[in-house]
Amino acid sequence: MNRGVVLGLALRVVRGLPRPLQRAVLGRASAGEPPPVADFVRMLEIAGDMPETGPTDAELFARFPQLAAVRVTEPAIDGVPARLYHGPGAPQAGFVWVHGGAFVSGSLRMAEAHFVALALAARGIAVLSLDYRKALHGGHFPQASDDVLAGWTWAVRNADRFGVGVERLHLGGASAGGNIVAGVSKRLRDGAGRAPASVVLVYPAVHPELPELSGELLAAVRRTPGAVNFTPGWVADMSLHYAGDADTLKDPYAFAANGDVGGLPPTLILNCEADTLRASGEAYADQLRAAGVPVTVHLEPGAAHGCVGDPFTVAARNSIDRMSEWLLGQPLS
Repeated sequence: MNRGVVLGLALRVVRGLPRPLQRAVLGRASAGEPPPVADFVRMLEIAGDMPETGPTDAELFARFPQLAAVRVTEPAIDGVPARLYHGPGAPQAGFVWVHGGAFVSGSLRMAEAHFVALALAARGIAVLSLDYRKALHGGHFPQASDDVLAGWTWAVRNADRFGVGVERLHLGGASAGGNIVAGVSKRLRDGAGRAPASVVLVYPAVHPELPELSGELLAAVRRTPGAVNFTPGWVADMSLHYAGDADTLKDPYAFAANGDVGGLPPTLILNCEADTLRASGEAYADQLRAAGVPVTVHLEPGAAHGCVGDPFTVAARNSIDRMSEWLLGQPLS
């Protein structure tokens, strides 16, 4: 039997377990190198998605009581699943946020979507969290990009739903979501709609192939417990899967590091020290600077890829601090 099929059937079993057992099983299996892309994709096509092992609302509210005051609604956006988050006070900024998941996984329930939106909303930032079509069952670029563009267009037309002026709407995403957001930002620059006030990219992968990995970066991945090692070969294979064909790997909207990056909004890039995708974030920051785009880069020491989806860690707290400071126009510490 194909390995991807076996993994998918096993994942179905795990999805039926109580959440503490899901955490125990997947916690042991998540570090190191992920399965080959073909097996990983087939696994998810069979299983439906990765189990949600993040904290429940009850667990989040017990640790962060202020999050319980956030109101969550689900606006209708042309078939794009979305949640709109409002804190108890008048918002000071609006933010459209896109989770990651290697283009093939993730949902609005995952902590990288839900916790981030709750935490920012509690700090005075109205958040629209977007889902998008995954690169599964024959789906490829530009489906996810079109969904995020539709979500952003809705936000611009409905800025009153955020409670802020359209000039205070920002756009951001994590990992694959960062890739999609960076590409949508270029589509907006090139005439697809109103550009955001700024862009926030959290451990993004915006190159079809990883830039060269330094020895220091590889050593950080090796010494960090729980770090996922996205090898250059794995990233190249996933990029091709997402793109659908080799020609699309050159598309500047599929991978924003392609082509001209001038004229883009001010950008915050948050990288994790123990994350091979950091090479993409750092190289993209250099490209933006060279093109005259205002860019701020923060490296979270000791953190592994996906840290904002692990709410009870110092890295998640620090990252939320950086994001909120940026979005509220405060000096970054």
